[in-house]
Amino acid sequence: MFIKPKYGTENLMSDYKSTLNLPETGFPMRGDLAKREPGMLARWTDDDLYGIIRAAKKGKKTFILHDGPPYANGSIHIGHSVNKILKDIIVKSKGLTGYDSPYVPGWDCHGLPIELKVEQQYGKPGEKFTAAEFRAKCREYAAEQIDGQRKDFIRLGVLGDWSRPYLTMDFKTEANIIRALGKIIGNGHLHKGAKPVHWCVDCRSALAEAEVEYYDKTSPSIDVAFHAVDKAAVLAKFGVADVNGPVSLVIWTTTPWTLPANRAISLSPEFDYALVQVDGQALILAKDLVESVMKRLGVTDYRILAAVQGSELELMRFQHPFLDFDVPAILGDHVTLDAGTGAVHTAGGHGPDDYTISQKYGLEIANPVGPDGAYLPGTYPSLDGINVFKANDIIVEMLRDSGALLHVEKMQHSYPCCWRHKSPIIFRATPQWFVSMDQKGLRAQSLKEIKGVQWIPDWGQARIESMVANRPDWCISRQRTWGVPMSLFVHKETHELHPRTLELMEEVAKRVEVDGIQAWWDLDSRDILGDDADSYEKVPDTLDVWFDSGSTHSSVVDVRPEFAGHAADMYLEGSDQHRGWFMSSLMISTAMKGKAPYRQVLTHGFTVDGQGRKMSKSIGNTVSPQDVMNKLGADILRLWVASTDYTGEMAVSDEILKRAADSYRRIRNTARFLLANLNGFDPAKDMVKPEEMVVLDRWAVGCAQAAQEDILKAYESYDFHEVVQRLMRFCSIEMGSFYLDIIKDRQYTAKADSVARRSCQTALFHIVEALVRWMAPIMSFTADEIWGYLPGDREKYVFTGEWYEGLFGLADDEAMNDGFWDELLKVRGEVNKVIEQARADKKVGGSPGSSGHAVCRCRPGGQGSTRWAMNYDLSC
Repeated sequence: MFIKPKYGTENLMSDYKSTLNLPETGFPMRGDLAKREPGMLARWTDDDLYGIIRAAKKGKKTFILHDGPPYANGSIHIGHSVNKILKDIIVKSKGLTGYDSPYVPGWDCHGLPIELKVEQQYGKPGEKFTAAEFRAKCREYAAEQIDGQRKDFIRLGVLGDWSRPYLTMDFKTEANIIRALGKIIGNGHLHKGAKPVHWCVDCRSALAEAEVEYYDKTSPSIDVAFHAVDKAAVLAKFGVADVNGPVSLVIWTTTPWTLPANRAISLSPEFDYALVQVDGQALILAKDLVESVMKRLGVTDYRILAAVQGSELELMRFQHPFLDFDVPAILGDHVTLDAGTGAVHTAGGHGPDDYTISQKYGLEIANPVGPDGAYLPGTYPSLDGINVFKANDIIVEMLRDSGALLHVEKMQHSYPCCWRHKSPIIFRATPQWFVSMDQKGLRAQSLKEIKGVQWIPDWGQARIESMVANRPDWCISRQRTWGVPMSLFVHKETHELHPRTLELMEEVAKRVEVDGIQAWWDLDSRDILGDDADSYEKVPDTLDVWFDSGSTHSSVVDVRPEFAGHAADMYLEGSDQHRGWFMSSLMISTAMKGKAPYRQVLTHGFTVDGQGRKMSKSIGNTVSPQDVMNKLGADILRLWVASTDYTGEMAVSDEILKRAADSYRRIRNTARFLLANLNGFDPAKDMVKPEEMVVLDRWAVGCAQAAQEDILKAYESYDFHEVVQRLMRFCSIEMGSFYLDIIKDRQYTAKADSVARRSCQTALFHIVEALVRWMAPIMSFTADEIWGYLPGDREKYVFTGEWYEGLFGLADDEAMNDGFWDELLKVRGEVNKVIEQARADKKVGGSPGSSGHAVCRCRPGGQGSTRWAMNYDLSC
């Protein structure tokens, strides 16, 4: 269906073609993005496009998206691409909205993965190289990794200050990390303790919660009897005079290796505990679990003699099953009836709940396990030097021989593992430094701050609230070589911090700012301690790398001049960062400043394959961003990211990327049609005033105006898949299948400088001016390419401007207003259905000449556009 002109064909020449205004443009039909984009990148670099944008936006209100630093190790993967592209879309759309939105990319540079890589090449520190030389090798390795990742990020079309990124290993940043710790100490949040922490025996270091992953593991599940030391006293609590055989409190555990550290048995003060007579002995366990425990033990003949509340059994003594001492029954709220016996084996050195309740009762915090995961000498003759996981079977046999083993079976359960080695970890009590969650109200203030942040999606708030509410104190010390030193001095005997700690830390920070972290290890204590050097020693620990990245709101945002002291508006990372960077940043900022470091937090899902499976090299379903860019181009990858709802899992495959390429071609073809039909149009001379334009053309501009309202709203709410959907509807439906089809005859056959043709070109000019800006944050290369073919004077780059403000629509009181065109489109659709059916029935042919002919007539209601519209036939 199209509008057929009634003019412009009276004086046809014999050579009909020479009379047509054929579309013409240098804008290529094929994108050839993989070949064309690198040349565009070179031009952006040569021109310093990022600097041009900053100059153009200087003085405008700011929007700061603070980059969460990827780790400087290995090539970027598809998840990195998603993250960086989403950030770039936001930064560019904010720039078009009128913000100054600087983007400073960063890298996380310290920590274990880099140490391991360097160890593989050069050996451990102290073997072939000194610790100082080892650190230098780590710094070199990180720099090499950054260079490789930076090239790929730039290739994605991400604009940023790539020549001046922030690195956590920059000397100034290292110094500011030390200063951040000093501020936290000054606010009273740091303490030292021998608390149980996640410990990787392969890393030989404590792990942060964000470095712990959970995998299924098969472990021995055992029920163990702890015999009462004073049988009569225990029976008296139940009001029972005597029983047949010993009286035992029954515990259940899946970690037999922790039994050497057992120093108590925890009961609930409110649960009822039953005294159960079985063959030759009496067992004590939670009354509500008697049936399930007896079934597990294979006991059918038993009798409940009596029951008392757990509080009645407090401080009753029970013999350790293989060590020569007895342990008390204590009371704790952490005991549940979810599994086991209702009596919890308690080893304060191997679990946070156990530690807390042991502290309450003043119990020994035993730690018989060394940093390598083996029992220390003197633990038990048959266990000394044995790995704890290998010791499980040994301990089971020891319990069997002593008669304390009531039941054993293999059980598969979720178990914490090292994120790096994928190996099981342990809880191990070691002297460490902690940021306290409660001694100065950090937990309460953090929970308050969470409520003032916008979480996108909104379920992120409940997730991080739960994590903060339940998290233990944060162990921030590490026993590593490549990391920011804690820069503390402690008394050799009391282990208390030096009274001038804050002053000393600032002195160290100044030295680190000049020479890097090696300045700490090169420091002679006498240089800053004087006579106190005899009484104080340097703490050898380094900081958790999550402290490095978590303090960048202070070490980077607060000090970079382009941020001008503004706090970050947004943090954007994968959903795993609720317990990672979002958490560490919140903890440090609240501990330092009493407030959250961000106003908005946006999270995206993980990438999966087309079948929804996690990507894995072993499965062979990974998608390499480098391959995609080399084959299809970065704009296709960017369009896929934008068109996918990032709030859930993001599926990607060759077929999905092919669909993105098809969508791209439809958008590109629309842009090419617009440009081709602007051939010979000079907006400075040929623009038609809105009131003199053909009403159909004004309607088309109005469609663009309505689309822009929807698209800008979607950009503002970060709903990029809705941006793409609306863009596709505009290009394919509103323009491609109606307006652009209708105007062909007019554009080709009307006089070149006629008002009718110039009216249409005016509309096309307004539309493409808007379209190229809608595309710019997502299809940045193509938008820049289109920008170069637009007629008229303009800035060199689309990214320096703002959304197009030249759009307008039809007035409601016009005869041919939007309502009229809505009805017209409905009529057109119905007529086309009839024609298609007639063609299917072979009543009419497929050529235009065999089409029906319908006339749409309008009663003159005014001047200008209505008069022009009356000269058109509506043909089907």
